[in-house]
Amino acid sequence: MTISAQIPTVTAETPVRVRFCPSPTGTPHVGLIRTALFNWAYARHTNGTLIFRIEDTDAKRDSEESYLQLLDGLKWLGITWDEGVEVGGPHEPYRQSQRGDIYQDVIAKLVAGGHAYESYSTPAEVEDRHKAAGRDVKLGYDNFDRDLSAEQIAAFKAEGREPALRLRMPETDITFTDLVRGEITFKAGSVPDYAIVRPNGAPLYTLVNPVDDALMGVTHVLRGEDLLSSTPRQVALYRALYEIGVAEYMPLFGHLPYVMGAGNKKLSKRDPESSLFLHRDRGFIPEGLLNYLSLLGWSLSADEDIFTVAQLVENFDVHDVLANPARFDIKKAEAINGTHVRMLEPTDFRNRLVPYLQAAGVVGETLSAREEEILAEAAPLVQERITLLGEAPEMLAFLFKKDDAVDVADDARKGLPENLGEVLDAALAALEPLEDWSAEAIQTALKTALVEGLGVKPRLAFGPVRTALSGRRISPPLFESMVILGKESSLARLQAFRGQSA
Repeated sequence: MTISAQIPTVTAETPVRVRFCPSPTGTPHVGLIRTALFNWAYARHTNGTLIFRIEDTDAKRDSEESYLQLLDGLKWLGITWDEGVEVGGPHEPYRQSQRGDIYQDVIAKLVAGGHAYESYSTPAEVEDRHKAAGRDVKLGYDNFDRDLSAEQIAAFKAEGREPALRLRMPETDITFTDLVRGEITFKAGSVPDYAIVRPNGAPLYTLVNPVDDALMGVTHVLRGEDLLSSTPRQVALYRALYEIGVAEYMPLFGHLPYVMGAGNKKLSKRDPESSLFLHRDRGFIPEGLLNYLSLLGWSLSADEDIFTVAQLVENFDVHDVLANPARFDIKKAEAINGTHVRMLEPTDFRNRLVPYLQAAGVVGETLSAREEEILAEAAPLVQERITLLGEAPEMLAFLFKKDDAVDVADDARKGLPENLGEVLDAALAALEPLEDWSAEAIQTALKTALVEGLGVKPRLAFGPVRTALSGRRISPPLFESMVILGKESSLARLQAFRGQSA
């Protein structure tokens, strides 16, 4: 075996090449996207290259639907890549399921070089040997087959056994410097020889992942902490790949911290807050979500939580990533998103609301001229009040409804004054003669009639009017909303609610 000192390592002068290589199983989750984000940010920060590769060798679990969802999610977030699926590059193909011939060639070289050997032991036989020797059966493979005689191999073949192929692990400590965690050592013998090819000849993930990294010239392997235990295997395989002429250097490894959920448990795919598309459906915008996800293990400064994607790229360095687990705090994520919503240009904000209004049935597939007008006037009223775009339909729906279609929510009826009819009559009497239908004039007329005329407390005076117009206890600013509705609709709604309250 080649020793690590003989293998070139990545230096500061080596052009950065990172990769994002998910398996297309299930919907994209925030931990996976955080990994993509950090790889992307580091590539952009260093003027390096991001490779997007698909590891789809598990036909039973992989799906084309999941692959398309990965593309959808990354494109929505604006995480672009320089080589890989959809865009091509010098190392095509970028889907492992299409690289079978490449792997077979590498396998043949590993066997010829004495780095891999045939293993005939069954799991039951390994377990029996551990029991007989008084060892813990959880130790895994016991390296029994690494020095089989020609006679033993012939006997196994005569039984009709098909061998797996295993990589010979070095009989020395394996040490590497993790970019996030510092120097890590795995003691000699702590990692047994491991399978790289199934008995049916199919290469395993443990082989194809490092092989693709080597052939594609990946310099920095930035991945989740859950894969740390497999790193000594990759280091050993890289040494072998270098000796057979497949790898040019040993990459640098950086293991990103776990993303934790409620109860400080690792965030699971089954946890609702782990779903990227759930957050999109609720109304997170890419700028807000990327800002928050980047805080899961990194920060711009000790007192700066809000920053743009451009600031992230300008400042991101993988050496600054923290090793401690990061907790996904949905409330903080929403608050950060709200800040980014308020940072949007008014026209941009208005346009981003449309899909949410359409999904809720508030507007049709094509907005009418009147709907465009209402949206243009109403969007600024809610931009300062929402944290998620998905909150907008509930707040704005009343502006798009016909006057006789306003539904009054149960909680909007609570807290209305006992003299509701009197308040509504006074409001109608104050508004009907009003010629200047401006927010200021409406406010003055209602305040004079309800607060000064009837003696209703200011915080209660306008509740009946708000309920009549919107059907909700909370709505955009009342007087501006009445301007958008117009005098005729505003009075019609007040009269209708007055009739219901008689």
